[in-house]
Amino acid sequence: MKWEVVIGLEVHTQLSTQSKIFSGSSTAFGAAPNTQASAVDIALPGVLPVMNRAAVDKAIRFGLAIGAKINRTSIFARKNYFYPDLPKGYQISQFELPIVEGGSLQIQVGDSEKTVNLTRAHLEEDAGKSLHEDFHGMTGIDLNRAGTPLLEIVSEPEMRSAAEAVAYARALYTLVTWLGICDGNMQEGSFRVDANVSIRPFGQAEFGTRREIKNLNSFRFLEQAINAEIRYQTELIEDGGKVQQATVLFDPDSGETRAMRSKEDAHDYRYFPDPDLLPLKVSDAEVDAIRADMPELPGEMKQRFIDSFAVSAYDAGLLTQSLALARYFEAAAQACPGQGKLVANWVNGEVAARLNREEKSIADCPLSAERLAGLVARVADNTLSNKLAKQVFEALWDSELSADAVIERDGLKQVSDVGAIEKLVEEALAANPKAVEEFRAGKEKALNALAGQVMKASKGKANPAQVQDILRQKLAG
Repeated sequence: MKWEVVIGLEVHTQLSTQSKIFSGSSTAFGAAPNTQASAVDIALPGVLPVMNRAAVDKAIRFGLAIGAKINRTSIFARKNYFYPDLPKGYQISQFELPIVEGGSLQIQVGDSEKTVNLTRAHLEEDAGKSLHEDFHGMTGIDLNRAGTPLLEIVSEPEMRSAAEAVAYARALYTLVTWLGICDGNMQEGSFRVDANVSIRPFGQAEFGTRREIKNLNSFRFLEQAINAEIRYQTELIEDGGKVQQATVLFDPDSGETRAMRSKEDAHDYRYFPDPDLLPLKVSDAEVDAIRADMPELPGEMKQRFIDSFAVSAYDAGLLTQSLALARYFEAAAQACPGQGKLVANWVNGEVAARLNREEKSIADCPLSAERLAGLVARVADNTLSNKLAKQVFEALWDSELSADAVIERDGLKQVSDVGAIEKLVEEALAANPKAVEEFRAGKEKALNALAGQVMKASKGKANPAQVQDILRQKLAG
């Protein structure tokens, strides 16, 4: 039987506010355990939560970016469950009436685009954290994270492969960091993904029984976990078993998912409106003010790059993975007019590769956009061959010099003088009679061998295109 995979993602995005959602406690990461948990965060008797306005503004900003409905009135509820790091015995969240409803996100999967619809995005507080190391088999509790503001973003179950799920998660990550509502630090838990996975026979309308994979904090683990869960469910059903709804964890070492607990449904949590919090009211004027302050969105900038700089849709997609990268490219392209495609090739190629190798972000790039533009300009006007340009690039990376200064210092200017190249070609033809015979016998590869000899003799400085042209002329004569 052929199976269809059904995937929906719930993404917990930590909002980049200075204080917690219902208290003035700091949200800074890395403090000593239990030093940033106030009486409000752990609901000691007699305390009352107070809404953090900055968290509301960031939720609205996200809702506008995805074209969602911003509910002018939304409700906070108590989600009741026991967990050691939840001292209140409940989590304040939004249930029936969230602040953001609907919306959609465009994703790129290979060469095809797909629209994923969102169900909702709701505000809630984070729980604390259980610590399992250094306690001699016992568990320690750190409540610093309790009360940290989260925006839980819930998709419709519209993804049909792990690749689509990863593309959606990446697009969402790009958007929330682009908007500045989340710092995106997955290692610190700022962006965590829960994946609901089920399978059904192709053509069946009814969904299969889902299992939820919790707390995936990398795109690689997300892909691995979904594929592992698909294998598990497929093998189980084909062996005559039945999938039981459950919450599961992914073990990267074994590459398998394992059940943590049976999956609760909404009614199990006994949601009810929080009696300490009034309904959250948002005015049209507040929404309009945030809309007026919205930046150009990734999809809009991607299309502008295609239209203004003649880059491909694929390249434009890579360039708009982060706002910092997009700004870097645009600055370089503006400094080198008419060479947008060539600039994109260098940014997505050599610059990206070097940053990845050194585990740096574009913000830490030692090569400024203006100095990169200077290098690209010398490639465009044939001062540098691609090989020489890579030499100059290495020198630029490790210095503050301009491309022109490096070219002058190291004598790297490309030789484009026809007479000089002709001389080198004649010497190569005289020294390689066998290659000449092979080319004239129809072996095209022999030309590349001869061109290589010319380039070697010129120490890589000869114009490759001219070398090829002159070789063909001489061999035809």
